[in-house]
Amino acid sequence: MAPSTGTVHPVRYLALFGVLVVALYALVFFTGDKSATPKLGIDLQGGTRVTLTARTPDGSAPSQDSLKQAQEIIETRVNGLGVSGSEVVIDGDNLVITVPGDDSAQARSLGQTARLYIRPVTGSIDVATRDASRTATPEAPAAETPATDAPAPEAPADGTQTPQNRPFLAQDPTTPETTPAPETTTPAPSGDASSDGTDEGDAAAAEIAAARALRQSTDPTVQQQAVANLDCSVADPLRGNDDPTLPLVACSQDGLNIYLLGPSIIDGQEIADASSVFNSQQSRHEISLSFKTTGSNTWAAFTSANIGKQAAFTLDSKVVSAPTIQGATPAGSATSITGSFTADSAKELANTLKYGSLPLSFAASEAETVSATLGLASLQAALIAGAVGLVLVLLYCLVYYRMLGVLTALSLILSGVMVYAIMVLLGRYIGFTLDLAGMAGLIIGIGMTADSFVVFFERIKDEMREGRSFRSAVPRGWARARRTILSGNAVSFIAAAVLYVLAVGQVRGFAFTLGLTTILDVIVVFLVTWPLVSMASRSAFWSKPRVNGLGAVQEVARERKVAAAASAKETRA
Repeated sequence: MAPSTGTVHPVRYLALFGVLVVALYALVFFTGDKSATPKLGIDLQGGTRVTLTARTPDGSAPSQDSLKQAQEIIETRVNGLGVSGSEVVIDGDNLVITVPGDDSAQARSLGQTARLYIRPVTGSIDVATRDASRTATPEAPAAETPATDAPAPEAPADGTQTPQNRPFLAQDPTTPETTPAPETTTPAPSGDASSDGTDEGDAAAAEIAAARALRQSTDPTVQQQAVANLDCSVADPLRGNDDPTLPLVACSQDGLNIYLLGPSIIDGQEIADASSVFNSQQSRHEISLSFKTTGSNTWAAFTSANIGKQAAFTLDSKVVSAPTIQGATPAGSATSITGSFTADSAKELANTLKYGSLPLSFAASEAETVSATLGLASLQAALIAGAVGLVLVLLYCLVYYRMLGVLTALSLILSGVMVYAIMVLLGRYIGFTLDLAGMAGLIIGIGMTADSFVVFFERIKDEMREGRSFRSAVPRGWARARRTILSGNAVSFIAAAVLYVLAVGQVRGFAFTLGLTTILDVIVVFLVTWPLVSMASRSAFWSKPRVNGLGAVQEVARERKVAAAASAKETRA
């Protein structure tokens, strides 16, 4: 027989629940964009689709293994950015990325190749100076190309302060772009391949080969020609396909500078971790990098031998940052990529570098708007289904438990209020989007919460059948019911967690909301239902059998008591 739980203070539990609800809605209405609307998934609100076409150096079709690897890396980037509800699918030789909403830049950033190399800077010139010089002396445009072993003329604009353990500062501010820009003026021997009837793959291979021949030549004369002719304002055919063992003529990401770079000393595969940080001394956002052992030792040796010179961080054949080395970096220390990053762009780049580069480079199509696959009608149908299920549960409770069903209704309503606030906040802070699968998980949660009420009420009935009053049966029934409720919810939560880990796509949304409602079920039962029933048991009105619907149970208890007394009397006789 379960003992009584002793003194209970139901008002304290209810007050705690009230504080939680107030705190959640304070976050909803006074933080972020202050919108009280949850984010909807692609199937309910539509989204933006970008098709990525693989570009191989030899023009051949990409292997399925490479496409699957690229798909997995992009999905990992999606998880790292918290872009919930996105889809990454293989369509022939292409990857199709669909994200909720109308932000095409987000879809393009997920498909960035992200091949990072660190190269020594052997020369640089700003585009404006080059163009002005070329206008003044058109017959010798290459004369302004800097001498090869001289440090670049740009010095850090804020060179008076140096962050601890970071030996260099940013050169001129650069603005990271999710879509690097191609150049068109490179002489292309096979540039008219498309007119000769070759396919797009051959045309792309010809462009890459022509760009390599001009911009990655070891001949200083050809290098000067590349610097003189490189157009930083248009798309780059070499993007992500430069050979790290050869020199490179590259634009900065803002298109204002052109660099002559030596062969790579470290590639992105040596990055152990990357994170976005805010440098409070310089008041700017940076990407902090830590290298693996080999890369860390190489970087330490390079910075020690090249103090006062520049090192360029190139991402997909463009220079993200080219700081001047201020001092040697000890092996094992973190270093930073600096530039004019915003908090979001720094986070995106760090996430991209952290999870590795794609095995292929891709050309992105124009973004297209995708209409909702299921749409408003399906959303309305789901809401109606949830409302019907809720009404049926309430009617059952009212018929079977009388006024105790009112407590059930109040508990379910308060649970729904909390769920809604949590959905809004999850969409705001981690990008969670609610789709139909997620709504199914929420609706199932209604039934699971009702199960907990049924378990509790039936335990109260068991105690009353033993001859106890409603008031004494409630704490004893709760002591027995809570173990069952916790065990049942634990099993449901484990099942939801396993499904979330093993599933993909929208099934994960179902598992997530199912696990969330399981946790909220426990909170509501412990902080709302149990305190309300405890308060009702102390009320003379609620203790009346015709009100609480427990008259039949009390009659059974009396009959048992009479039968037991009669049996005892016969035994004594």
